[in-house]
Amino acid sequence: MKLTDYVARYLASLGIRHVFAVSGGASLHFIHSLDAVDGIDFVCTQHEQAGAMAADGYARVTGEWGAAVATSGPGATNLITGICCSYYDSVPTIFLTGQVATFRMSGETGVRQIGFQETPILELCGPITNYAVQIRDPQQIRFELEKATFLARRGRPGPVLIDIPDDVQRMEVDPDALVGFEPPEEELLPIDAEGVVEALRRAERPVVVAGWGIRLARCADAFRGWIERTQLPVALTWAVADLLPGEHPCRIGTFGTHGTRYANFAVQNADLILAIGSRLDTKATGSPPETFAREATKIMVDIDAAELEKFSSFGLEIDMRIRADAGRAVAAFEAATAATELPDWSAWRARIQQWKRAYPASTEADHAEEAVNPYAFVRALSRLCPTPCHVLIDTGCSIAWMMQAFEPRDGQRLLHDFNNTAMGWALPAAIGACFARPDVPVVCISGDGSLMMNLQELATVARHELPITLFLMNNQGHSMIQQTQDQWLESRYLASSVEGGLAFPEFGSVARGFGWQSLELARNQDCEAIIQQALELSGPVFCDVKIPAHHRVTPQVKFGRPNEDPEPLLPRDEFAANMIVAPLEVSRER
Repeated sequence: MKLTDYVARYLASLGIRHVFAVSGGASLHFIHSLDAVDGIDFVCTQHEQAGAMAADGYARVTGEWGAAVATSGPGATNLITGICCSYYDSVPTIFLTGQVATFRMSGETGVRQIGFQETPILELCGPITNYAVQIRDPQQIRFELEKATFLARRGRPGPVLIDIPDDVQRMEVDPDALVGFEPPEEELLPIDAEGVVEALRRAERPVVVAGWGIRLARCADAFRGWIERTQLPVALTWAVADLLPGEHPCRIGTFGTHGTRYANFAVQNADLILAIGSRLDTKATGSPPETFAREATKIMVDIDAAELEKFSSFGLEIDMRIRADAGRAVAAFEAATAATELPDWSAWRARIQQWKRAYPASTEADHAEEAVNPYAFVRALSRLCPTPCHVLIDTGCSIAWMMQAFEPRDGQRLLHDFNNTAMGWALPAAIGACFARPDVPVVCISGDGSLMMNLQELATVARHELPITLFLMNNQGHSMIQQTQDQWLESRYLASSVEGGLAFPEFGSVARGFGWQSLELARNQDCEAIIQQALELSGPVFCDVKIPAHHRVTPQVKFGRPNEDPEPLLPRDEFAANMIVAPLEVSRER
């Protein structure tokens, strides 16, 4: 059979049913093979970046694979931002790129390019993939496909890229004669579960930090069962904000530089941090990192040895490092804690509940405003979103407002490209989610700046009549950037406001032009009615949520202050009354 037919059949054997593609001279054989092979098809996005992001969203929703195809040169380079979304969040995705024919390659000539649109995509994508390979010998196709998919899931998952020259794509192969890849045996390191249990027995104020690795290891149910048996309080990184429902007694909430004030009080006053599947990035620890939970014993579980060792360069001491898959670690902790008596942490959980009541993410004042308050909008959305539901969220203030105020229920998933945080990710990722699970409603949350990055994908949604409800948090500017300018640049909103150089269309008219139904929400008192109307209409539905430009993420930790002391600053006597550990000098004065 033709080599690209073999590739299409291989993707179908992985359970992939849709591959996101943009046509080009070097991608046509891929596309025609996807059309010819039963059980798999292509979906045309309007831009390769969106195709890569759709594949990323597809993989996140299925928990399996996503795939995208692009032509050579600019088609391949346009994939890069979406590849980064998968790489930095450890999402297994497969990217297929066409390349100029082997007899048109520059090779060792020293010239930049011989074939039309020849580009060294392997060298460009090597640092942001688990594996990148070019197929020159058609007899290697089975071996390289199997090797790539193995490496995409081994250890810390991630994307892979397979570049195939145009002439090789058209060559014939005999599937029965192809040689496969033999994966090496997996090395399983021991887990010091008894050491963890001993630390728990000594702790008076423990906090479990849950990270994306729990989802990657597919142990969310086991983790929840262990938490409910031990009654350990759980602080959530953004990537697993939906791991426990909002009303769960063990759920603290999201913490860190853009987390909630109450969760930061809990984490920063803890005497034990057990981080499972979180790399504890600077958004979690704050800056400088040594201010993070500074009086707590710190135990970190991560599958990546480099993540465990990195803190020696940043002054943060990790007392116990456990290199393991989160699933194995949770199973070991479950077995070890089942055989021992743990302390009663009810007083500590009660203190956390006091903080949650004292410093809620959404206040009565938010709901009393006449214009739409973002926190009031998010709280109303969390009450009205269906269950189950996939909520795809763009970067900027939109993701921070959602992570602080959205109260998830069982069956609701909150998805974002949490570490690359690319503007424009949510709409194409929502397209991927729709194709991955057409039985689950999809809600897309974007900002005006983010939507402009992939506005053209409104056409893809309309073309396939996808039931996406898109809420645009429209404040006519880049408010997260404006908040940084408030802090450091005298509130001069250069390149972050219309006055500072930005330009926006009338979004409702644009949406209607693409074939969407369009609504507008401009008053707080109308939040529930308009949200409900948008969710009840058959998609695609566009809702333009008008948010005044002055709204910011509150609270937010200014660089240089510890996480327990975000802006707006509390009165110093009130702040001190909430601190169990000694405040730092920077927090003693305003």
